[in-house]
Amino acid sequence: MKVGSRLYTDEHKVYGGMPEYDRKAVRHSAGEYVNGAASTNGIESFWALLKRGYHGTHHWWSFKHLHRYVAEYQHRQNTIGLSGEPALGTMIRNGEGKRLTYADLIV
Repeated sequence: MKVGSRLYTDEHKVYGGMPEYDRKAVRHSAGEYVNGAASTNGIESFWALLKRGYHGTHHWWSFKHLHRYVAEYQHRQNTIGLSGEPALGTMIRNGEGKRLTYADLIV
C-alpha cells in the first residue's frame, strides 16, 4: 500500500500507529458501521469467505504459501458477480507471465 493511501478501518488502536496513511474509521463501539465512505462491511465479508475456505476446504495453510491462499480468495471476492467464463478469463489474464515451478513450490 502506498504512503498516503486512504485506509478504512474500525477504531482498533493498532491502526493509530500508521500515520503515513489517510485513515478514516468507523466506531463500532458507538453503533456506527458506516461513516461516509468508511465502512468495514466489505473486509468483514472477505474475512468470512477466507475463514470458511480455511476451515471448510483446506484445513491447514503453510506460512510459506499463505500469500497464495489469500490471493485465491481475493480473486474469488473480486469476481463474485461474474459467471464462470469471465471469472476464469480474469484469472488466466492475471496469471499471464507468472510461473510457479515445482522446485519453487517445494523449496
